[in-house]
Amino acid sequence: MASTVIGAGITIDGEITTDEDVVVEGTIRGKLTAKDSVSIEAGAVVEADVIGGPLTVAGTVTGNITSSDRVDLQGGAKVIGNVKATRITIADGAQFKGNVDMDV
Repeated sequence: MASTVIGAGITIDGEITTDEDVVVEGTIRGKLTAKDSVSIEAGAVVEADVIGGPLTVAGTVTGNITSSDRVDLQGGAKVIGNVKATRITIADGAQFKGNVDMDV
């Protein structure tokens, strides 16, 4: 399966919709919708609602996260917003402020 990579030097303002896996290393402001997995790498900044399959967060997300599968907040992740997923893991060192809804 192909992946869409938003590199560290890229800033996108607007709405992104894709059927591929998404790897975010840069900045997104707006909305991100992916049918497959989303990986928000350390150093990435997402000021958007994120909708996708399995989501891994190591960077910063300000916005609501909706996953059809699971959300993994890795050490160093910072999430401000609500999370809706079937499962969620929050590693030591991750920061989370919001509500969790696991009734998907």
